[in-house]
Amino acid sequence: MRSVSIVGIGQSPVGELWNRSARQIAYDAISAAMADAGVDNADALYVGNMLSGSLIDQEHLATLVADACGLRGIDAAKIEAACASGAAALRVGIMAVASGFHDVVIVAGLEKMTDTVGKDTTAGLATAADAETEALHGVSFVGLNALIMQRYMYEYKVPLDAFAGFSINAHRNGANNPNAMFQSPITLDTYVRAPVIATPINMMDSSPVCDGAAALVLVPTEHAHRYTTGHHRGAVQILASAAATDSIAVHDRRDPLFLQAAETSSRKAMAQAGVGHEAIDFFELHDAFTIMAALSLEACGFARRGEGWRHAYEDAIGPTGQLPLSTMGGLKSRGHPVGATGVYQIVESVLQLTGGAGANQVPGARIGMAQNIGGSGATILTHILGV
Repeated sequence: MRSVSIVGIGQSPVGELWNRSARQIAYDAISAAMADAGVDNADALYVGNMLSGSLIDQEHLATLVADACGLRGIDAAKIEAACASGAAALRVGIMAVASGFHDVVIVAGLEKMTDTVGKDTTAGLATAADAETEALHGVSFVGLNALIMQRYMYEYKVPLDAFAGFSINAHRNGANNPNAMFQSPITLDTYVRAPVIATPINMMDSSPVCDGAAALVLVPTEHAHRYTTGHHRGAVQILASAAATDSIAVHDRRDPLFLQAAETSSRKAMAQAGVGHEAIDFFELHDAFTIMAALSLEACGFARRGEGWRHAYEDAIGPTGQLPLSTMGGLKSRGHPVGATGVYQIVESVLQLTGGAGANQVPGARIGMAQNIGGSGATILTHILGV
């Protein structure tokens, strides 16, 4: 198996991009990544996407995007794993290059969520839950996370404002990210006064519905120098790629307050990379809801059970903190165009590892970890990158 490196990155702004179609948004990100890598073609294109069929009536998405990007004739496929579709597409791309099957692979994440009304978007997102035992009974995706958060607060005697630090940190970082949907910091008062969506989740606990696309160019590490000679930024090596699953339905899990798939995939990834927790310089976690940030920290071994919120409460998650999180705004401030999120996380990790994160730069960052969650914890992929 060959080692794989990232030699090009691109991203569109995240937001309500009503003036751009899905293929145009994808073109923006992919053309930027190709220009960054100095390539005008590729062997394959893998597109992470969850909702194109249900929200924009477009399947056969990867071939559509390949054609729009001037890549007609190449291998192309859409990869779907709910909200983890972006990281799942990356994993397919890594395997294609590592196996020797392809030498230049483009991985993209794409989602167009704002062209539909709220109830249709909510129904689309609910397809990440168990259709027969959860969605059929009317529970929304926000509702599922609210039930988990409510149980967590009860079980561990945690007050609601304990989660505020996750949102405050995300918005503080997002304020310095020109591609973020929300570019204004918030205060504790903003969090406390935010309207409730599904008790106890309020607007500041939840990531927004939005559009966006991000892209990467992957090559064998042994060939990376061909694409980065004289480049303003060097290559970033993918040290580990691991995936794990759990039951889709929350009630079928051994413990609804423990993300077993996060524990499994992060443990496998660290073993692949040959690193421990102390080597991770920053963590791009899946903060679709603040409760998921706390549960991820606990499952990945960065915090004890019931204490993941303390990292945020004690303000230890900023760029110069003990464990920087959501360094470019995360899902909460940058936005969560679901199928694209996992690729945005990797693009932002590359910026951190190559000194391109600007005001949000983590000093001396050498190794970063990104984790993308599908559903309410059913599919979780962990990637570790290094320079």
